[in-house]
Amino acid sequence: MTHPRSGVVLQGVDPPQAFGAMVEEIDRLGFDHLWLTDSSLHARDCYAYLTLAAARSSRLLLGTAVTNPATRHPAITAAAAATVDEVSAGRLTLGIGAGDRPLLALGLRPSPLATLEAAVAGIRRLWRGEEVDLTADGFTMNHAHLRFPARADIPVYIAASGPKTLELAGRVADGVILLVGLFPEALGWAIAHLAQASETAGRPRPDIAVFAYGAIDDDEQAAVEHARSIAAWFPQTAPHICDLAGLPRHVVEHVKTAYLGGEFQEATAAARALPDEFVRKVALAGNRQHAAERIRAAIGAGADSVHVFPLGPGRMNTVSDFALAWADAVGNSTTHEH
Repeated sequence: MTHPRSGVVLQGVDPPQAFGAMVEEIDRLGFDHLWLTDSSLHARDCYAYLTLAAARSSRLLLGTAVTNPATRHPAITAAAAATVDEVSAGRLTLGIGAGDRPLLALGLRPSPLATLEAAVAGIRRLWRGEEVDLTADGFTMNHAHLRFPARADIPVYIAASGPKTLELAGRVADGVILLVGLFPEALGWAIAHLAQASETAGRPRPDIAVFAYGAIDDDEQAAVEHARSIAAWFPQTAPHICDLAGLPRHVVEHVKTAYLGGEFQEATAAARALPDEFVRKVALAGNRQHAAERIRAAIGAGADSVHVFPLGPGRMNTVSDFALAWADAVGNSTTHEH
């Protein structure tokens, strides 16, 4: 069995010089992956920042977390991803999903799963050097082909929280980014669903990357408050996870009504209705010991990697504390300072 891997997920909210220093620190702490969100107007361009990251680290695996077929034509995504992969000497992973709340500001909606599947197929064909004719709901390719060579096997990870997207990932993806919280019932449900879809498709189970949003702080109430906004994402986008967590239906409906759009950080007011216990189940929201327990739970459920998405004012403190929690949970063999 290969050792589990660790990673960090960032939004491009920091100026370039500050971001570059963060990349170097993440590298020094021994993380394996660095992901950048593609959040349209909420942050700087992910491909530009991944290019900066490629220049500031020769080791970190880089990825989008995640792009979508709505804000960028899949052929443009294919070219952008292949470019960063070339710049980074083959270190890119393309993370892609149906799209999320930031699309609303652009007058767009999340893509149908058939569109997401067609986008993945078209992107892979372009990377293989094929000429592509493809018509899907939302985009078309007419005799499309890349005019520069690309790595044909750039990994494609699909972000998933619901059963239909998990089935799609199990059928076609190299990996899946699980956005299902951090408690055993949700992790077990999602991984079993993914494994069944892969088995039905007659292919190996995709690599499983669990994303852990939140904050690590000795002041556990402060950690809960910093993580609370991501907890509001679940009633709006993944209500079945709320059911698994035992969140009362009237609370789910209240948060859905109160949080109507925008990036999850804009859900703070709606999130006040969520009990602390629920926040701790779906997010990193506690001290280093809490984080180590969540890491163990994810790996024990079958995750191949766990990635911290730091929230709150002390984001790099959470990143460094996650590295320590990782060593507590997994051992020092996978976290190396150099």
